[in-house]
Amino acid sequence: MNLMRPWIVLLCFVLAAPATVAAPVQTPPPATTAPAPAVPANVPLLAPVVVSGVVPGPGLWKVSKGDHVLWVLGTLSPLPGHIQWESHEVEQALAQSKQVLLAPKIKMKADIGFFGKLFLLPTAYGARKNPDGKTLDQVMDAPTYARWLVLKKQYIGDDGGIERWRPLFAAQELYKKALKTNGLSNDGGVSGAVDALAKRGGVPETPVEYQVEIKQPREALKAFKAAAPSDLECFNRTLDSIEHDVPAMTARANAWATGDLEELRQLPDSHRRDACVTAITSAGFAHQLGLDDVPAQLQAVWLAAARKALADNTTSFALLPMNELLSSTGYLARLKALGYAVEAPIGLDEAPAAAGSAAPAPAGSAAAH
Repeated sequence: MNLMRPWIVLLCFVLAAPATVAAPVQTPPPATTAPAPAVPANVPLLAPVVVSGVVPGPGLWKVSKGDHVLWVLGTLSPLPGHIQWESHEVEQALAQSKQVLLAPKIKMKADIGFFGKLFLLPTAYGARKNPDGKTLDQVMDAPTYARWLVLKKQYIGDDGGIERWRPLFAAQELYKKALKTNGLSNDGGVSGAVDALAKRGGVPETPVEYQVEIKQPREALKAFKAAAPSDLECFNRTLDSIEHDVPAMTARANAWATGDLEELRQLPDSHRRDACVTAITSAGFAHQLGLDDVPAQLQAVWLAAARKALADNTTSFALLPMNELLSSTGYLARLKALGYAVEAPIGLDEAPAAAGSAAPAPAGSAAAH
């Protein structure tokens, strides 16, 4: 529903995994399992400089029941913007797979017809702006606005139009420009590379989506526009993240690219995305749109898809955000609690909370039963 795009794009950004373009991939080797390749000697690790060149990424988690296996790749955002991700392990897993589960995401649906779209067009684009024509300096305190001006000058430049945007949208634009300036990107081409490999091997890809139907789009837009105060936590957390967390983000991106999962688990996460998700799901309009329980709904949808893939196929493949794999309460922890065997990649110790903090791995790792 393109005419509602300004705010639907934002919802999908904070509630779902981002997509990106494909990275170069190699012809898959014979379908045999093998440990993750060693980090190439030519990969620079001069923090906070981002790595570049050909990188292997992390090993795979392995979820199994009987002789049926689901291989899971943990994704991360941001990642280095100038890498060529080439994972022999992923190629081998995909060569054996009968299905690929895409990363879980929210899908917005609003059936309002052609004339309804025409009517909503000015309203939808107005949802990106502050109510009553206010500018950013009028909707936040002076110290916060002063921080914004410093970062805006550094990463965006002289853009007067953005001063009328709601903090939630302005924060997203600032974050996007800051990533690019610091040599980072949404996912380094990983999702595109998996897509290319799947298409090359004729492996069907299955979207994993929680669909939200907007039954009264006009009322929803009005409610969204009226929820502006909830933007400020996301805005402040984004400023914090850009001011203080870029070195940690770069280190996390480097750790993913070089397959150092222990390092990745130890590095702090800014939790900026969590603050922005909360800004939306705690707003008054969220219940009206069915967005107040999105994380739980997404998990339920993915678990159902994963269990079906494991039941139907001897080998399947899935993409999941890395935090869900390293968490003791994440998606794989839930599968482990349901009786599935979960194995962590070689080189990743069992997470501190014995539950299913992440556990799975490619060939040769010890099962975490």
